[in-house]
Amino acid sequence: MTKNYATLLFLFCLSVFFTFPVAAQSTTGTIKGSVIDSATNKPIDLMTIALKRDHAVVKTMVVNAAGNFSFEKIAPGQYTVTAIAIGYPAKNVSVSLTSGTADLGSILMVSQSNNLKEVSVTADRPLIKQEIDRISYDIQADPESKGLTVLDMMRKVPLLSLDADDNIKLKGSGNYKILINGKPSTMVARSPKDVLRSMPASSILKIEVITTPPAKYDSEGLSGIINIITSKKIDNGYNGSLNLRYQGPVGGPGMGGFVTVKQGKFGMTAYGGTGFYSSPQTESSTTRTTTGDLPTTLISKGTRRFDNNYRYGGVELSYEIDTLNLVTMELNPYGGYNKSYTSQLFSLTDGNKNIGYNQLGRNRFGWNGFDATLNYQLGFKGHKDRLLTFSYKNGNSGNPLENHLTFLDRANFTDPDFNQKNNSRTKEQTLQLDYIHPLKSITIEGGIKGILRTNKSNFEYESLNDATGQFQTDPARTNKFNNDQDVIGAYNSYAYNLKEWGFKAGIRAEGTFVKADFISAGSNVNTNYFNLIPTLSVNRKFKDMSSLNFGYTQRIERPGIDNLNPFVDRSNPNFWTTGNPELKAVLSNNFELTYSKFKKGSINVGLSYRFANNTIQNVSVYNEEDKITRATFFNIGKDKALSTNLNINYPITSKWNVAMNGNIGYIWIQGAIDGQMTKNEGLTGRAYINTGYKFEHGWKANASATFEAPEIQLQGQTSAFFFSSFSGSKEIIKDKLTLSAGVNNVFSKFRYYTTSTQGTNFTQNYRSQNYNRSFNVSLNWRFGKLKDSIKKNQRGIDNSDVKKSSTSGS
Repeated sequence: MTKNYATLLFLFCLSVFFTFPVAAQSTTGTIKGSVIDSATNKPIDLMTIALKRDHAVVKTMVVNAAGNFSFEKIAPGQYTVTAIAIGYPAKNVSVSLTSGTADLGSILMVSQSNNLKEVSVTADRPLIKQEIDRISYDIQADPESKGLTVLDMMRKVPLLSLDADDNIKLKGSGNYKILINGKPSTMVARSPKDVLRSMPASSILKIEVITTPPAKYDSEGLSGIINIITSKKIDNGYNGSLNLRYQGPVGGPGMGGFVTVKQGKFGMTAYGGTGFYSSPQTESSTTRTTTGDLPTTLISKGTRRFDNNYRYGGVELSYEIDTLNLVTMELNPYGGYNKSYTSQLFSLTDGNKNIGYNQLGRNRFGWNGFDATLNYQLGFKGHKDRLLTFSYKNGNSGNPLENHLTFLDRANFTDPDFNQKNNSRTKEQTLQLDYIHPLKSITIEGGIKGILRTNKSNFEYESLNDATGQFQTDPARTNKFNNDQDVIGAYNSYAYNLKEWGFKAGIRAEGTFVKADFISAGSNVNTNYFNLIPTLSVNRKFKDMSSLNFGYTQRIERPGIDNLNPFVDRSNPNFWTTGNPELKAVLSNNFELTYSKFKKGSINVGLSYRFANNTIQNVSVYNEEDKITRATFFNIGKDKALSTNLNINYPITSKWNVAMNGNIGYIWIQGAIDGQMTKNEGLTGRAYINTGYKFEHGWKANASATFEAPEIQLQGQTSAFFFSSFSGSKEIIKDKLTLSAGVNNVFSKFRYYTTSTQGTNFTQNYRSQNYNRSFNVSLNWRFGKLKDSIKKNQRGIDNSDVKKSSTSGS
């Protein structure tokens, strides 16, 4: 089968290349002209010119230093020339080419302020844009966005990747923050993949990877920030989209969409969806070998299936009182659950006796919550670009967990059947004040912020009383835990722009006050600390449409409730996991150097280095007395990472595009476990390639492949894996109704994911089987018509300040 696919791919490429000499034999002509600013009469930097025929882009180019462009060897016919640049509305010029040269002369462009994000000619937009402190990926410019989920699109974004369990990584690290429209959302705080795999990509405008976050952002996220932009500039009238999809055999049905409405001074943007993600039964195994006075061997084999559901929503209401006063409100409800059913056979041998049992487990992890945000933006008469914004946010979320374990076929095993429950909740209030003051060539920003956060956990352990047949609470394994974390912050930043240079610099001061109470045990832990966080970004533009960016910042990783919670998860009697309420924050130093060039295509090359002391590490220790491996978190790590990344996007022809991105790096980790220094190091990285072809009559095809190198951990590493995808789409009604279908990993039914862990007296290996091959089909419908733009707050709350959970929802 592999040979047949390779043959088809070769013939496809061959057929495209053989079209070149055929086209060259016909009579051709030239379309040329120039573009200048109507006010200054000077050429415009980075002006992109697109040549269209029958609404399809034939060729694109960037004007030269004099503002001139020339399309050569063009077949006779009717064409449209579209000129696009940041800060200018797109301009279309019709031209009829018979033979020879069609000279359009000078095309005058009228500057339009505040238009950085509003270029709306989808076919002409570049997929990737490098800014002074971030890289953005234009989801709406990608044809596959109408058939994939937001989680699927993460594989395409430079610097982002998915591991074998679909957990999102930024430069290979899980230490990052996710924002929705520049603001925090508890909806994606715990396990973002669970929500993003149910969110259609058609409801997303773009994804930003902020590698050097400016001072206005909270300092949390060691590797950076992922900002998902859903809000769109909308006009008087309405528009929206609806997406229906199905994926199998792992996955299920799902639906999602968005709608925007604008009428006079009132505007509304709403989005939402739901989806099911289920898997048929798969296998897993664990082996553990220990040394010491009484060596043991543990073997566990079993099966697992799961059924998950996700629900999310959001609405933003906007009312423009007048040209200087704006009020907006955001509401975000969400919920869902993960249910799993397990059957595990355990065998533990120490040379003298064998302990064995069959464990049946029913597990349910849920989440629910509601966020409400109110913003008031004040402009100043005569200086409308000076803005003062007041923001208030109230968030409430819950994460109930239940495990029900039954033991059968016991051999020398006396532990009772038991239930364990952990009901954790987070309540958060935020007050924020921001001010922006643009001058002639410099922009000054400043603000203050206060976060009052309360985390609560009520965990309970119930064991079966054989005499009564009832479950009874065990007070020794039951407790109530409260954690109050208050953060007070202030920032000041400056942006200075010259013709060839751009600078961003700022500093953020943050004080953190933590109080942890073990209510049942009558004990507490208090921790306070203060940080000054600098940030610097420098951009140098060159005449060949290229630029060089340098960035430096410090980042903080504060432990979240899942890292702090002392609840002991005993759902696997041989492997316990728990949090550590004495964890402290981690400070990281990050350096970035990036070269970008945009001409016919785009290329980004980056080099980064980061180091941090006292990092939070997940540590496993084996106890010889009770033969249990316990995993928890400690501030023992010392990390260094040096990596380089490459992204290339190149249109081979007007219909055939190729994109590649990847990174390779080397990581060093060390930390003291039980007084003994543990070290690990190694290569890590990924490679991704995608190719897409646009056929006639609205047909499109895409193919992609990804390779992920092993993840290096303090006590071991994971396995590498490969991912492939083939998809196609058909526009049934132009720009309205699109049908898409695809298949993932057609060459292998299952993927096997392994994790190896070593300690001073043990070695253990975990191997899980996941469904690899899957198919999906989706239907995407766009509707509505727009005219005038809605006004939105330019500042808001962004609580990106706590470590997200590393738990998996599937």
